[in-house]
Amino acid sequence: MAKIKVKQVRSAIGRTKTQKRTLEALGLKKLHQVVEHEATPAILGMVAAVGHLLEVQEEK
Repeated sequence: MAKIKVKQVRSAIGRTKTQKRTLEALGLKKLHQVVEHEATPAILGMVAAVGHLLEVQEEK
C-alpha cells in the first residue's frame, strides 16, 4: 500500500475541537512536524478534513 507524508504547516489555534482532535489522531502535535502513514481510506479522510492545515507528499 502507498505511504504518505503529512506535515502540519498551519496552526491549530482557533480551530474547532474536531479539527484539533483530527490533527492529534494523525500524530501531529507541533507545527512543521512530519508523520508518515499508510494511505488508507480512514487516513485520507482525516487528511481531507484538515487539509487546509497540512501539506501532503505521496511516496512510492
